[in-house]
Amino acid sequence: MSYTTSDFRRGLKIEWEGKPYEIIEFQHSKVAQGQATVRTKLKDLITGRVLEVNFRAGEKFNKPDLQEREMQFLYKEGDRFVFMDLEDYDQIYLTKEEVGEAWKFLPENLQVSVLYYRGKVIGIELPKVVELRVIKTEPGVKGDTVGTATKPATLETGATIQVPLFIDEGDVVKIDTRTGEYVERAS
Repeated sequence: MSYTTSDFRRGLKIEWEGKPYEIIEFQHSKVAQGQATVRTKLKDLITGRVLEVNFRAGEKFNKPDLQEREMQFLYKEGDRFVFMDLEDYDQIYLTKEEVGEAWKFLPENLQVSVLYYRGKVIGIELPKVVELRVIKTEPGVKGDTVGTATKPATLETGATIQVPLFIDEGDVVKIDTRTGEYVERAS
């Protein structure tokens, strides 16, 4: 299957120059007597790099050989992460490089999508929001609740984020996995 620039939409995955990319932004433009072009921002699905590229209108692209498999994160073993395929219960081991920045928001038993390109793991996709326990943070100063003051907090995964002053050790907080920011305290 192939796509043309008229098929472009946010989130569409295309193969360009032998690599898989996801379209982040695109804009069709036509200059007075020139050929129409499509300005795009593409995210390289292997390296995570974002590129700005202009394509001629009507240019064709192949659909990348991508597969998504639903898996459950079981546990961390040394510097490897163990996942279980939810269809056939096979276990796979991924390195910190393969998991990428997702390790920061990866509690045990979390269900994720593992992305394969031509049979090789190129990354994992987390839910948009995860709940994690705060294991270390300084106590908030009583009465200091005006404004948006924050303090660092270490989460159960080992990642450190900024949280409001009223968050204490043992609290469970919701984190936006796309930005790595605090959303709210979990109820």
